[in-house]
Amino acid sequence: MIAPFGTFVHARSGDKGGDANLGLWVRHDGSPSYDARVAWLLATVTPDFVRGLLPETRDLEVEVHALPNLAGVNVVVHGLLGRGVAASTRFDPQAKALGEWARSRHVDIPEVLL
Repeated sequence: MIAPFGTFVHARSGDKGGDANLGLWVRHDGSPSYDARVAWLLATVTPDFVRGLLPETRDLEVEVHALPNLAGVNVVVHGLLGRGVAASTRFDPQAKALGEWARSRHVDIPEVLL
């Protein structure tokens, strides 16, 4: 089913110099599908998935670090902010809104997880 990525995925984002850092996780909310949601997130979020989710990352180096004990992943997008906050011409020069942008994007989510 096509639904917002943020239907059950939460996010926090920011900058490290010219790189953007994006944390994505599934909150333990008592849902019976919690474990399946975590497994889906860990299997789904790859560098190619991120490039499709966030078109501005298409030509950039993307690293994804699985954090299974935290039910999430850490994504590093190298060079998204150019030379850094002070030199960036992006609307969101500190990448603070990157997480909410990712959560707003529509993706295919198995119905059993919704």
